[in-house]
Amino acid sequence: MVIDMADFKYEIKETIGTISESPKGWTKELNLVSWNGKAPKFDLRDWAPEHEKMGKGITLNTDELKALKDLLNQMEL
Repeated sequence: MVIDMADFKYEIKETIGTISESPKGWTKELNLVSWNGKAPKFDLRDWAPEHEKMGKGITLNTDELKALKDLLNQMEL
């Protein structure tokens, strides 16, 4: 799905998984997203049910995602 908004385009290349869902149906998802036709990055953010709206999020390249994974593995939960 390619979305063309006024200032940017994005395409969800791969849905990796859903972390949570709000009562209003918004989901916090980890996806592989191409922003403005650039190489896809890992993206963590809230999405409306049909991905027509999004909340603020973060994007990570592969090295950053690996570093985050290492940090999370070190945590005691």
